[in-house]
Amino acid sequence: MGGVFGTVSRNDCVKDLFYGIDYHFHLGTKRGGMAVWNGNQFVRTIHSIESDYFRSKFEPDLEKFQGRLGIGVISDNDSQPLVIGSHLGTFAIVTVARITNMADLTRRAYGRHQQFSESTSGAINPTELVAALINQADTFEDGIRQAQEQIQGSCTLLLLTADGIYAARDRRGRTPLTIGQKADGFAVASESCAFPNLDFEARQEVGPGEIVFMAPDGIEQRLPPLDNQQVCSFLWIYYGYPASSYEGINVETVRYRCGCALAHNDDVTPDYVAGIPDSGIGHALGYAHCKQIPYKRPYVKYTPTWPRSFMPQNQKMRDLVANMKLIPLKSLIKDQRILFCDDSIVRGTQLKDNVEDLFAGGAAEVHMRIACPTLIFPCDFLNFSTSRSTLDLAGRRAITALEGIEEPSPDVLREYATTGTARHQAMVDHIREHLHLTSLKYQAMDDLVEAIGLPKEKLCTHCWDGSSYF
Repeated sequence: MGGVFGTVSRNDCVKDLFYGIDYHFHLGTKRGGMAVWNGNQFVRTIHSIESDYFRSKFEPDLEKFQGRLGIGVISDNDSQPLVIGSHLGTFAIVTVARITNMADLTRRAYGRHQQFSESTSGAINPTELVAALINQADTFEDGIRQAQEQIQGSCTLLLLTADGIYAARDRRGRTPLTIGQKADGFAVASESCAFPNLDFEARQEVGPGEIVFMAPDGIEQRLPPLDNQQVCSFLWIYYGYPASSYEGINVETVRYRCGCALAHNDDVTPDYVAGIPDSGIGHALGYAHCKQIPYKRPYVKYTPTWPRSFMPQNQKMRDLVANMKLIPLKSLIKDQRILFCDDSIVRGTQLKDNVEDLFAGGAAEVHMRIACPTLIFPCDFLNFSTSRSTLDLAGRRAITALEGIEEPSPDVLREYATTGTARHQAMVDHIREHLHLTSLKYQAMDDLVEAIGLPKEKLCTHCWDGSSYF
């Protein structure tokens, strides 16, 4: 998915910038970067984070950074920040973007005899394309607005000039941006968990399509927010850090409420409840407390040397990392009826291996409760599941097996996505059998929406029901 952080200060901002970006490390898989205006020029550094942590990669570079204005990014794909020279002036830019019409926008650019720098991946850097779209206008505000109007998918960005930072949230508000304030300046972040230890107080959310300009002495709204919001629901379920809040709603609180909803709709009485570390823990605590049964940890995560399981680009290595870093506690497994809570089932490969290990360790029963509905549609708006084909999703594989065709009609898919229908139950049973689970239940959409606490029309639920409310 990726995340951005920027700060403006009446004093040197580099320490806040460095640690603020680091608090977004959980959001990206491939590149990290930071850029500072030092009063004379832009200073920039980009490093790979595929096999190492942000702090260890960037700390040796800090001595070359100084200044009162800076931006940074944790990215899933392209190298950024970029420093761009243009008729608008020189600026640095970072994005969290999923541009589904890249090919069309690129063809149009070539039609204007525009050129792009060579990318190490052989493809145009999406952030450079966004910068090129901005440069078609006469002002930064108009350029950002026009770029976002042309982009299909989503694009949230920070743009650093010698005077301050433009912060712009994507037009549907799918990715968050929160502004924080302290005595000597301001910060803007994808994740508000970056604020407390840097002494920032969350001040306001940037609205869908809104553009604000931050300078050390104040904030100006340059373009008001749009009415139609569809913030990504999966932020609360999986992506977001427990200490973060979006639209004023805390991640850990939502996960607790999701677990409670799963418990209220369940008739299984296990010996104890467990969460798949880490994102399943909040859901499991809610389940255990509301069901009034013990919470235990039959799996513990070894994090000192093993990175996040989705970081390696190779699927075989991702599976190895996910398996090696979870250590089973056999004394808590043997002869036990265990109910696990997890955020989601995407492919199900690693979960199947875990279930087999649990039964091999002597578990009497293994039940699984998933905090969201079944994933059926790849995400069209963020970088979640976009590298996978539709049939990589466990839900869609089950539908294909049951229907005998890869592309059922929208009406049929809608039935599978609706809790309580015969087709939905057949899909869940197929997934349960494939994973060798004693029982499997997913969260109902209405319960998920209630747990988040926003109206459904303000949430993006596309990956579960194909709905985008355009």
